[in-house]
Amino acid sequence: MTNADPALVHELMTTAEAVAREAGALVHGGRPTRVTVHATKTSPVDVVTAMDLASETLVRERLAELRPDDGILGEEQGFVRGSSGITWVVDPIDGTVNYLYGLASWSVSVAAVVAGPDEHGAPDPRTWTVLAGAVHSPTDGRTYVAGAGQGATLDGAPLRVNDPQPLDRCLVGTGFGYLVERRRAQAVVVADLLPRVRDIRRLGSAALDLCAVAGGGLDLYYERGLAPWDMAAAGLVASEAGAVVTGLRGRPATDAMTVAGPPGGIDPLLSFLEDHGADATA
Repeated sequence: MTNADPALVHELMTTAEAVAREAGALVHGGRPTRVTVHATKTSPVDVVTAMDLASETLVRERLAELRPDDGILGEEQGFVRGSSGITWVVDPIDGTVNYLYGLASWSVSVAAVVAGPDEHGAPDPRTWTVLAGAVHSPTDGRTYVAGAGQGATLDGAPLRVNDPQPLDRCLVGTGFGYLVERRRAQAVVVADLLPRVRDIRRLGSAALDLCAVAGGGLDLYYERGLAPWDMAAAGLVASEAGAVVTGLRGRPATDAMTVAGPPGGIDPLLSFLEDHGADATA
């Protein structure tokens, strides 16, 4: 279904936006004065709040009403198989630590994909095609939407990446893992990159970082360790806005490394990261 029916793509875009906005309203409106940690994932600093779970539950319920034959893969509650060939990939709060601390950079990400199954029967990110996606930023109300072959928008206005720039004039976004050894290795890479670029930003939501590349708020972005739900919707927003979204050494974007930027302009960053083995650290 790589050449999907435009009417279907438009329907999926509309659904993704509506559901992401509804979940965002729940999470933003229901935030208590002080958020507490419900559980941890990869390490004690990789947290889940009760609102992560509530947001994903709402998304699953709404998608079950609107698209009952589709599957769902969510960060917090796993995979439920569907019969339509379409699976929704959901990050109920991307940037949970920011949400925990009351910082603004967090989002709800919802994407529709088609793909063959991986070894566990879930859709395989290495082969899937993202048909539609929405990334909603509840703190300021911005919503990024994209459809395969239909471009990307921010609140209805078309998005386009910045023109290529020399690396030393680029504002570069990145993020860091939660395991100590990976952080240590990533610190070595970023310390050597910092003198070579205009500046570096670590905003805390990979989805919003990729959308920032789409809209020109960042020139380039890279990160090791992104999960499929981190990049499904936002990767489509970036690519539909003209960005290259890739891994290193000709590989696709995966948890090993995701890099995004304008064609040509991305090449110096790719070379730097490859030279530093940034996709092969702990």
